[in-house]
Amino acid sequence: MKNKLLKKIQERKIIVGVIGLGYVGLPLAVEKAKAGFYTIGFDIQKEKVKLVNEGKNYIGDVVDQELASLVKQGQLSATDDYSFIKTVDFIAICVPTPLDIHQEPDIQYVKQSAEAIAKYLKPETMVVLESTTYPGTTDELVKPILEKGSGLKCGRDFYLGFSPERVDPGNLIYKTKNTPKVVGAIGDEAAEVISAMYSAVLDSDVYTVSSPAVAEMEKILENTYRNVNIGLINEIGRLCHKMGISVWEVIDAAKTKPYGFQAFYPGPGLGGHCIPLDPYYLSWKAREYGFHTTLIENSMVINDGQPEYCAERAMHLLNRHKKAMNGAKILMLGISYKQDIDDYRESPAIRVYQKLKEFGAVVEYYDPWVKEFKNISGEWIRGICTLTPELLETSDLVMITCAHTGVDYEMVQKHAKIVFDTKNVMKNIKRRENIEVL
Repeated sequence: MKNKLLKKIQERKIIVGVIGLGYVGLPLAVEKAKAGFYTIGFDIQKEKVKLVNEGKNYIGDVVDQELASLVKQGQLSATDDYSFIKTVDFIAICVPTPLDIHQEPDIQYVKQSAEAIAKYLKPETMVVLESTTYPGTTDELVKPILEKGSGLKCGRDFYLGFSPERVDPGNLIYKTKNTPKVVGAIGDEAAEVISAMYSAVLDSDVYTVSSPAVAEMEKILENTYRNVNIGLINEIGRLCHKMGISVWEVIDAAKTKPYGFQAFYPGPGLGGHCIPLDPYYLSWKAREYGFHTTLIENSMVINDGQPEYCAERAMHLLNRHKKAMNGAKILMLGISYKQDIDDYRESPAIRVYQKLKEFGAVVEYYDPWVKEFKNISGEWIRGICTLTPELLETSDLVMITCAHTGVDYEMVQKHAKIVFDTKNVMKNIKRRENIEVL
């Protein structure tokens, strides 16, 4: 099986299937197709399937022309019919892994995908889970489902592995194609073949580890490392505020040290699919072993409380200007979770918005990337279409919650009564009498 698959990879005869056509799956499907492998994208959302088959892009990290060209050439297609799994030789599972209402792992989409694959899994197929998850998912959940549902034996009839996605939406340098890949598989042959498949597609190193569990844990480590360090700087920021010290100046000074320090920055909280969620996966799994991830859980508490902290800071700022929060008109600038993207998954700005509303404020937002968003209660909120001097002048407070580059911050400073900048995006503005920084 190994030699046969390696030969098919070399000859570009592998048919690729990608399950989940979101921020991870669609860029991966495009890169597989660009590398010469016929690729089928699978998704339960009919609208996504329709858009892909029409060559219409909806993901920022995908080049519109490339998607349209691949579809036109017949190199890439999409379907919601999972029976086509029986035609593919390589399957990448790229589905969401959110938290449930109890802040515990919700892996229903991984489980459902594995069950759908098992019905049609044929011998000599590679299956790779890319969705971020807790260590043990590939071995303990996916493998039994595939074996039971297909009647095939892992390692003998098909190969199974884990290769964590490393998608950073909006990153202008590192995309799917040039970001190093980690692969952990069940068995040496599986690791060799799956690594060869990624090497045939990517312009980056493929680093093979000894097992799926190692690969699953390293992904959790990547994001927990950032969560903990951001939690540290958010706590330092709160202390600096009480002490009358600029945390931003402190960081700028500290990062002059050429070794032993990496700069992290405070903000209104953590957003995106990985950094706010992954530590919960790890702490949940750790309890199975009677282990409490105290440091990690403390950072989660700090970061989870940052939106409320920022809303309270806004309230105190208004009070200092003899204005009550209840009934105050607040304009938020930015709703996406990071600058210059349209992704607002887990965005802390949404929680800030919600908390300001709970405090009685009249809240509007402007975001050139996000025209509308779904709030915590499932209601769609539409943003202001144009940022004008009049809008700024009639707001009691302008609160910057995302550092978009396409905003005229000189105009904001000139016309706003009070500015609360939680991202320090206005650091180069000379006149600062109406600006307070987090």
